[in-house]
Amino acid sequence: MNTEESRVGQIRPHGGSLVNRVLSGQEREEVRARARELKKIALNARTFSDLELLAIGAVSPLEGFMVKRDYEGVVNEMRLSSGIPWTLPITLAVFSEEAAEIKEGEDVALLDSTGEIVGVLKLEEKYTYDKEKEAMEVYRTNEDRHPGVWYLHQRGDVQLGGRVHLLERPPLPSSFESYRLDPVETRAVFRKLEWRTVVGFQTRNPIHRSHEYIQKCALELMDGLLIHPLVGKTKLDDIPSDVRLRCYEVLIEHYFPRDRAMLSVFPGAMRYAGPREAVFHALVRKNYGCTHFIVGRDAAGFGGYYGPYDAWDLFGRFERSELDITPVFFAETFYCRRCGAVASAKTCPHDASHRVALSGTRVREMLGRGDPLPEEFTRPEVDQILSAWTREGL
Repeated sequence: MNTEESRVGQIRPHGGSLVNRVLSGQEREEVRARARELKKIALNARTFSDLELLAIGAVSPLEGFMVKRDYEGVVNEMRLSSGIPWTLPITLAVFSEEAAEIKEGEDVALLDSTGEIVGVLKLEEKYTYDKEKEAMEVYRTNEDRHPGVWYLHQRGDVQLGGRVHLLERPPLPSSFESYRLDPVETRAVFRKLEWRTVVGFQTRNPIHRSHEYIQKCALELMDGLLIHPLVGKTKLDDIPSDVRLRCYEVLIEHYFPRDRAMLSVFPGAMRYAGPREAVFHALVRKNYGCTHFIVGRDAAGFGGYYGPYDAWDLFGRFERSELDITPVFFAETFYCRRCGAVASAKTCPHDASHRVALSGTRVREMLGRGDPLPEEFTRPEVDQILSAWTREGL
């Protein structure tokens, strides 16, 4: 930790230091020119976003797609081969005929969907893997109804492990660029603001009143709040990221203190891996500089595959010093008409007849029917954005 980090008590990245595998300047152009002569592998949207996360240090201490010893350690024990806690595989799978064309020790050019060279992989190892075991260990199911399992079953049967370099970033809408901050940049902002404690909030939905409530409860105890929405690949029925971004902007503008709340986007893809993904999201936000992380009901869940508070239990399986980021647990919240406020069972004495359940799923259902969102659900400025988007899509 440098002197400036020590002065504001900034948290260390996971594993001790931030990884940087982004090439620039003359080195970048030299590698790009050489990569034109290399064998090539095409990336999909998720593996391209994973390449970016690896290169910018968001998933430190990883420097590349996992080799077999790390992959198996994560699937079986939720630890890298070094013993460091890690809960989700970050891997690059190809089909056997593609794998047969390249050899261990070779550099391989990585292409985006248009065929442009966006990175280079130093292939350390090719290995086969057990998809069904990964499905059951990571997602707790092998049903294709689960989007993470469906994706796993579509992948190739050989994984390529090794360090990477990034030449080009995945594209994002132009409106996102001012919010596209790498871990080194968010940490610099936190140092400038002298935030010693920063609580991170992960979301893939518009922020409804329940989210706002738990964010502000956490902010009462912290120096700053990082609202860090995921803008990579999600399910098809999730609200588009550009629509969600406008919702976040109006909320911060009208309902949060400007000097204590910050918006930045997280370019990762959603796995819907429930408890394992909740811990992963916390470790990633630690790399971005957060000291605390909000963990609510059914964090990163999907379709009833996980218990509502399984993520809380999984955090408890690790020593606090191993994760070195403090989870802030919030039980289910609701709007109580009798209280006239958002509350939880810990603070509200009234029975269920007075309570309005708040959730991203409920919001999507109401929008799908064309119903206006009541103020108990969301702020009017957010309702205007979501209703306009719904009308445009009809």
